[in-house]
Amino acid sequence: MASDADGSRHNGVLAILIGCLSVGVLIVAWQVLIWRDLLDVAFIGSPMTVANAARRLIANDTLYRDVTASAGRVLVGFALSTAVAIPLGLAIGCSRVLKAVFGPIISIIRPLPSLSWIPLSMMWLGIGESQKYAIVFMGTLAPTLIFVIDATQRVEPVLIRAARNLGASQVRVLWEVILPGALPSILSALKVTLALAWACIISAEMVGATSGLGFLIWNAKDWANISQVIVGMLTISLSVLVLDIAHRAVARLLTPWRRGERKN
Repeated sequence: MASDADGSRHNGVLAILIGCLSVGVLIVAWQVLIWRDLLDVAFIGSPMTVANAARRLIANDTLYRDVTASAGRVLVGFALSTAVAIPLGLAIGCSRVLKAVFGPIISIIRPLPSLSWIPLSMMWLGIGESQKYAIVFMGTLAPTLIFVIDATQRVEPVLIRAARNLGASQVRVLWEVILPGALPSILSALKVTLALAWACIISAEMVGATSGLGFLIWNAKDWANISQVIVGMLTISLSVLVLDIAHRAVARLLTPWRRGERKN
């Protein structure tokens, strides 16, 4: 067991080192192409100009304020969406009647991109924080619902029948059989929809906001500041990476029975 754990940690560290090396090679290649005039710094910036732009934004606390503004909007809107989608998706996945009732509604809202909700949300809620939460909520609700319904329906019917034959009530079957069986797939789906939540908020901030990473990028575009645009984009990627790490930690905590599978 100890050797397996050591091997898993070693593989994890090796993967991180290889990833850092690949990013480093990309940065060096980018800078070399700039020095050799094979890329135009006015068109794509350079590692040095991007680093200088990031340093200025960090020094005046602009980057911190915009990151926290966007992250807060994402987390609140996503939490509201998850709080509705998981119990509703479990109920729909367990009931043919509910699926018949809600299926057409989900089919109508599912194809709508987050951008399509922005005009309505601005007319309903203005351009305040509630509108930003609503954009994330509406942009992630339907995808999360679909993932949860699918995960619920993939639970082995044999396990459900066995629990019922042993006298378990519908509530106990849902809580002790269906939810644990669907939980790994639900957690994997939440990782996808969390990234979608970031796409929603960035779109909303570009249209009607005075803070956030979307506003930072859009404002830099107006001033033709390509380096600041790239800083904003890289900050979004880094923020999603941090949330992915937190997601993995939560997934390990909620599904301890899968730790052996992950090591393999």
